[in-house]
Amino acid sequence: MSGEFTRERSKETMREFWDARAAEDALYFVDNRIPYRGENRDRFWDGGEESLSYMQRELGLEIAPTDDVVEIGCGVGRITRALAKRCRSVRAIDISEEMLARARELNPHLDSVEWILGDGTSLKPIPDASADGCYSDVVFQHIPDPEITLGYIDEICRVLRPGGWAAFQISNDARVHRKRPLGERLRAGARAVLGRGPRGQHHPAWLGSAVDLEALEARAHAGGADVERVANPGTQYCRVLLRRRG
Repeated sequence: MSGEFTRERSKETMREFWDARAAEDALYFVDNRIPYRGENRDRFWDGGEESLSYMQRELGLEIAPTDDVVEIGCGVGRITRALAKRCRSVRAIDISEEMLARARELNPHLDSVEWILGDGTSLKPIPDASADGCYSDVVFQHIPDPEITLGYIDEICRVLRPGGWAAFQISNDARVHRKRPLGERLRAGARAVLGRGPRGQHHPAWLGSAVDLEALEARAHAGGADVERVANPGTQYCRVLLRRRG
């Protein structure tokens, strides 16, 4: 019961956090390489294409024009746009209603995309064995409970068709998720109050958590999938390709 309560509270915390960040500066919190409150939309959308291409090269990922893909943690659709160019359809799921509202506003031309509000721990309401691929980048690293991330591995296995692929990024480096020193937190808080810096940089839903790769492989195997390739293990940007057995 206590574990269920923790996960339920984590869902509420994540939704509240990401709704607030979407209202604050949605593009920055999707890709914090662009300036805070200094939107560079061309750079932002180009970055989605670059990120997807990089993942494909690192993992040897091939996306077929006939693939139906589920994107986990779509935000405002930065990578969704790039995915939609490569596959037949994208079901883009996110925990934040505010992010999805902006995604719909910014991407009215994406006729092959369905924007779905998720519950933060599963891929409901996506049916079993209805996807050829699942994709996620710079999302799982922000989830504060690694057990929730492992639960998404169960869900990926559930929605994939036999032979389907999943490509995603997780963090294997626990150091980057530690609570920052008090002085650093106070300075960041002061900048945020003055409107000179982003809020929430020390919130659990931003700091996130690391996931053990062996635990992930075990969950995938139990769900009927195998890890085919891993890039950059032991780092914040560990990338994984798994495939549903068929």
